[in-house]
Amino acid sequence: MVHFTAEEKAAVASFWAKVNVEVAGGEILGRLLVVYPWTQRFFDNFGNLSSETAIMGNPKVKAHGKKVLTSFGNAVKHMDDLKATFSQLSELHCDRLHVDPENFKLLGNMILIVLATQFGREFTPQMQAAWQKLTTAVANALAYKYH
Repeated sequence: MVHFTAEEKAAVASFWAKVNVEVAGGEILGRLLVVYPWTQRFFDNFGNLSSETAIMGNPKVKAHGKKVLTSFGNAVKHMDDLKATFSQLSELHCDRLHVDPENFKLLGNMILIVLATQFGREFTPQMQAAWQKLTTAVANALAYKYH
């Protein structure tokens, strides 16, 4: 289990309050699908994913990205119990969707990149370290049912 300090929890929570989940979520999922095109196979019902422009402008990508990032917000609220928080999603992605758990790490990387892009200097190295710790812990929690 990952331990978050009081300072890390406070930093992540205060930063999370500034995140526009709708905008960031769409960009995060869109980037995942563009940068790692093999992940598109899980979204074959999303319509046109033939190019970066099509993916980034796709309303289904944006809507699902918002859903994913909203769910990630539960991590911010439950940093001390991520395994239980993501237990049902882990089961869904493992048993029904058969998502490679490595994709959760890739998604975490996209979260960090988008936060850094959107917040610039405000996303300090110390803030990045706290968010890296959280995205890694969430990826591990989502992969839990695979073990």
